[in-house]
Amino acid sequence: MMQDEHLGGPARRNVFIQAVGRISQLYQRYLDLWTPHVLSRWTFAFLLIFVFILRIFLSKGWYIVTYALGIYHLNLFLAFLTPKIDPAMDFDDGDGPELPTRSNEEFRPFIRRLPEFKFWYSVMKSTIIAMICTIFDCFNVPVYWPILVMYFITLFCITMKRQIKHMIKYRYLPFTHGKPKYQNHEDTSRSPLVDV
Repeated sequence: MMQDEHLGGPARRNVFIQAVGRISQLYQRYLDLWTPHVLSRWTFAFLLIFVFILRIFLSKGWYIVTYALGIYHLNLFLAFLTPKIDPAMDFDDGDGPELPTRSNEEFRPFIRRLPEFKFWYSVMKSTIIAMICTIFDCFNVPVYWPILVMYFITLFCITMKRQIKHMIKYRYLPFTHGKPKYQNHEDTSRSPLVDV
């Protein structure tokens, strides 16, 4: 009898672990289904942010939560704009790909520090957590909100100015639209090749 009870214990824990594993697989499956739909993902994210802002305006509170969410989103956006291997930190060790600095160098794609999907996923998670925080009164700290707005605008302007200077100095553009198109520089006097 003692052995039967002992065998029943791990089986119950195993059922719990299997259930958690199944939920995790289902969650990952839905994330994988959303991956190719960039426009609908970001539309849903902006709709969720709009609902959050609407909640803040209607409740007239939770400005600290909103400020923290804004700073976190700004941090994510900056990571999205910067290259994975920062050219400012390159000490000529030559162990990885670098951004081209001259027009005659070979094309290297822009690899982001924070990929687009992870950017979207972090925005969604943080906005949902901020929405949950607006349920609890302990996060509704009284504060003069115009000061927070001015702090955020100042922080945004300073960081974006620094980022744009970095982009100009190291000559990279974080947004590309398709493959680069090269002009055909063949000699027109040559006869075209004929398939035999």
